Amino acid sequence: MTSSPERVKIAVIGAGQAGLSVAYYLRRFQLVAGEDFVMLDRAPGAGGAWQHRWSSLRLGTAHRVNDLPGMAELGLSFDTADRTLPAREVVADYYGRFEEHFDLKVRRPMDVRSVTNEGVDLVVRYDDLSPQPLDEQRARGFFGRMRKSFQEPPEQAAPRHELAVQFLVNATGTWGSPFVPYYPGMTAFQGRHLHTSDFADAEAFRDQHVVVVGGGTSAIGFMLELEGIAAELTWVSRRPIDWLDRQELDLEGASAAVAKQDEAARSGRALPSIVSGTGVPKNRRIAAGIERGLLVARPMFDRIDADRVVWEGDDDHPASEVRADAIIWATGFRPELRHLSPLKLREKAGGISVGQGASWNDPRIFLAGYGPQASTVGASRAGRMIARQIMAML
Repeated sequence: MTSSPERVKIAVIGAGQAGLSVAYYLRRFQLVAGEDFVMLDRAPGAGGAWQHRWSSLRLGTAHRVNDLPGMAELGLSFDTADRTLPAREVVADYYGRFEEHFDLKVRRPMDVRSVTNEGVDLVVRYDDLSPQPLDEQRARGFFGRMRKSFQEPPEQAAPRHELAVQFLVNATGTWGSPFVPYYPGMTAFQGRHLHTSDFADAEAFRDQHVVVVGGGTSAIGFMLELEGIAAELTWVSRRPIDWLDRQELDLEGASAAVAKQDEAARSGRALPSIVSGTGVPKNRRIAAGIERGLLVARPMFDRIDADRVVWEGDDDHPASEVRADAIIWATGFRPELRHLSPLKLREKAGGISVGQGASWNDPRIFLAGYGPQASTVGASRAGRMIARQIMAML
């Protein structure tokens, strides 16, 4: 069922760091949430992608989380947050208080299905999802959703709504679009495939043989968490790990990675991996893991058998294999843009041409948190920049 169309000036899709930053600056320009702009978020609660991360992850062991603009007004800062609590709880609490303080009236859980170009309007069609426990959503995960789509009959359609807007801010991030590369034998594997987005607790792997795939901080974090719990751990990476002899990423390295993202976004190419352009800083915990031989990545395996992964070998390396009860794919995410496909924004090079947060193919569409803005500090700056552009055109 489709409800009567609603008309506002601006729709913001996503209430993570990027969406909240844009909304904050729209409020600074005296726009009213629910009247001048509407925020739609698919998640069941505040917190963006952080609310879906595993319970043992703490702020001190994750990527730095920068404060949202205006957060100081609430007396909150992630720099002084409780690091004994799960990061997902802290971020959800702070973001929730932020939404309430600035009266953002986020509508959730709303699943945006499509955005179409209909004359002077952009029409956003979205479903009002029935609430379900967060643990059930996490249990389904990426591979769970794949199995569900093939095994279960379609669910009863959720109520469909339409929103006609002048401007669209897409701030959907990447969490809803996990990337898993294909390797021969994946479907024959009798163990468990999991993506980063599926990982809930290390105890689920006790006494199991686990293979972790990936060259970034998530893969490293899984190795450290599973040590002493899994019966055997094997780390493989599709590229050599670029270790940095420093505690944190320096400004030069971060700026170079952002520049690569910006260049790719402007040219409409698929966005490169951040970690491939920055390397991985060796904090004390990581350095200790390297020292005791835990964090030593093997080259990528060639195929997957029913209960193992296999390196076929060559003239310089003998064939080998490792037993696997579970394979954790810490292989990253892609921008979640499926709902924008009717607008035909994607270039032949695989990406969307974006400069200063705006689509170069349609000036009514902005992508917050895309490319060089895909960090908490980048998203904050993008929020101000996008809000100013929208107000100039209004």
